Amino acid sequence: MPNKINRFLIAAAILLAAVILLGFAVVAGWTQAIDLRISTDLVLHVGKSDPAFIAFMQGASWIGGGAARWVIVIGLTALVWRLCGQRCAVALAGASLLSNLVSSLLKMAFGVARPDLIPHLDHQTSFSYPSGHATSAAVVYLMLAWLVPPRWRRAAWSLAGVMIVLNGTSRMMLGVHWASDIVGGTMLGTAFALLGAAWVRRGRPAT
Repeated sequence: MPNKINRFLIAAAILLAAVILLGFAVVAGWTQAIDLRISTDLVLHVGKSDPAFIAFMQGASWIGGGAARWVIVIGLTALVWRLCGQRCAVALAGASLLSNLVSSLLKMAFGVARPDLIPHLDHQTSFSYPSGHATSAAVVYLMLAWLVPPRWRRAAWSLAGVMIVLNGTSRMMLGVHWASDIVGGTMLGTAFALLGAAWVRRGRPAT
């Protein structure tokens, strides 16, 4: 068990360092060309793109941020408490809160502007890097996959993959995030999920 905990902590540290390094690369303009290419290919255009598809992507984005995000976190925390115990629930809630706080601080520190290729198709109020939506999707659904009972784990991992990809893609398609924002947010959320999982494992008796 200690070896696995140490691996989780090392992986989390590497991911956090990668988030910082990517942020500096974004500010320096090193990701600009690839970000622009990806966004140009993905963004949806009112009047050209299917309105139903735009609405679907707006819905996918909505559940990953704002009040909807915290309703989901509260609901999943209650579920995890029932399935895994109090320590698991505290880990999920704590990792979600801390990762969003760090995401907000990094946004202010790097000050990266939002894409301006199209009028934004979703509400946004802060800087771009790293994506808070991507951070939340990664930390919440990865932790859920780690914490549910083994018989549910395959379905939980599938859900995590779908939600992370769908949420990140929706943010780029709606014109409110660059690809680098999504990568940075996903790494940040994964790092905090690893920290939360390590904390849960540390509290379990050795076998």
